[in-house]
Amino acid sequence: MEFKDYYDILGVKPDASEAEIKAAYRKLARQYHPDKNKEAGAEDKFKAINEANEVLRDKEKRRAYDQVRAGGYRGGEQFRPPPGFGQGYDFGDGGAGEGDFSDFFESLFGRGAGGHRGQPRARRGRDVQAQVQIDLQTAFDGGRTRVALHDSHGNERVLEVKIPAGIQPGQVIRLSGQGHAGAAGGPSGDLLLEVAIRDDARFKLDGLNVLHVLPIAPWEAALGATVPVPTLAGTVDLRIPAGSQSGKKLRLKGRGMPGAQPGDQLVELSIRTPPADDDKQRKAYESLHKHFADYNPRG
Repeated sequence: MEFKDYYDILGVKPDASEAEIKAAYRKLARQYHPDKNKEAGAEDKFKAINEANEVLRDKEKRRAYDQVRAGGYRGGEQFRPPPGFGQGYDFGDGGAGEGDFSDFFESLFGRGAGGHRGQPRARRGRDVQAQVQIDLQTAFDGGRTRVALHDSHGNERVLEVKIPAGIQPGQVIRLSGQGHAGAAGGPSGDLLLEVAIRDDARFKLDGLNVLHVLPIAPWEAALGATVPVPTLAGTVDLRIPAGSQSGKKLRLKGRGMPGAQPGDQLVELSIRTPPADDDKQRKAYESLHKHFADYNPRG
């Protein structure tokens, strides 16, 4: 059989951290998931990614695999497990169902406490990845939303998902036991929901900070004013300093997304000029022009 380089399959270095391995797995699993990628070879690639993750995410399996890899094996080379390999390790939880893993995997980890190869043994089901889309207000407040999932047979199930307040795009909510069923009585895998936040008409999210563009009148900018400003927690009054210009940003501290240290809301001023629709309004602009005849905005 051929040796499999699990690090190469996930595109990570042999000293990669658990977080790096997890991030690489999620990215590749989304790319090659058979429900999304119909290209030839995508399903085999997806299985190889799952197998690599099954080994590298488990400290015992990874330690044992690294022990073998240290012998100088590289991906594609002929391989035979060293005599006595696996002694002192417990590989009873093989991960997915029988037949999901390669002969290489089975030769290293398939003869654990659950029985000999070819005999049914309890195995944990595979995790399932999906996406949940929420609006920005729900991300701020927290709450509950429903997610509809469809299996390969077209069957639908609806789950109610709790959304923690302050959740960020790309964060993952784990629902234990909602993934693929286990084999031979083994536990089901988990459902991993990656959070996506829909665009908001009033606010733009920047990490924990929130940006809002505030239209103001020329006289409010020139003379200063106190105006109402929307925030995700409700409307507040904001003082605009006299002499403000378009593009100036004012900070509402702690009015961004909640967290151990809450973010801020940044209010960007945008001066809006009223139209001159009649003679009286045009004369007002002409008078303003005379009073500021020496002002050159392009100077």
